[in-house]
Amino acid sequence: MNPERTSRKIQWKELISLLFIMLAVVYLWNTWVVYPLKILVVFFHELSHGLMAVITGGSIKEIRIVAAQGGVCVTAGGNRFLTLSAGYLGSLVLGGVILVLATRTRYDQTIATVIGGLMILISLLFVRPIISFGIFFGLLSGLAMIAAGKYLSEDSNDFILKVIGLTSCLYAVLDIKSDVLDRPYLRSDARMLAELTHLPTIFWGLLWITIAVIAAVLFLLVACKTRHSKGQGPVDTLR
Repeated sequence: MNPERTSRKIQWKELISLLFIMLAVVYLWNTWVVYPLKILVVFFHELSHGLMAVITGGSIKEIRIVAAQGGVCVTAGGNRFLTLSAGYLGSLVLGGVILVLATRTRYDQTIATVIGGLMILISLLFVRPIISFGIFFGLLSGLAMIAAGKYLSEDSNDFILKVIGLTSCLYAVLDIKSDVLDRPYLRSDARMLAELTHLPTIFWGLLWITIAVIAAVLFLLVACKTRHSKGQGPVDTLR
């Protein structure tokens, strides 16, 4: 069998599989099935603000997550421009990294466990109030990810991580459209950045959604370049 043809077959099989998952998520978008995934992306969004503040010399004061798919990250110090810009694009990057790790490595159970542990740690350290929907979601989701990593098969964890990664990439794009382009009057990250830079909200919305779409496609293509075989190391399908 021609190795090149086999590589191409595996690549297209992966792409079709990921697109099928994405279509299923879109179809179920307004149902209870996808709702926890949306809240998880909100968690990623607010965490991205906080991480950028820390990276640029600031700190995280608290993170709030509400059931209406919203949240806020209160930070101190750091670069305000980069911190404001990090929410939508940061959640997309986190989702894209999870997607690539799921498709290109055989460590899905470990990855799920690490994500769960980090969610619990972040929730205990930063999510407030201490009795709230946000901390309940963070702790419960973290425990669920740890349980998945410990008790579910590698293939099951692989699927879970792909769903999380694709949803995060998809939600970032749709969230920018909804919060910035469709409703520029909202006090969104783009609106606050417009006040900081004196450039219109719509400018940042168009810039972010362009970057988000390109990044999402690139993550999808990178994820499809290789496919791991369970029990073996990563296999380079481009050879």
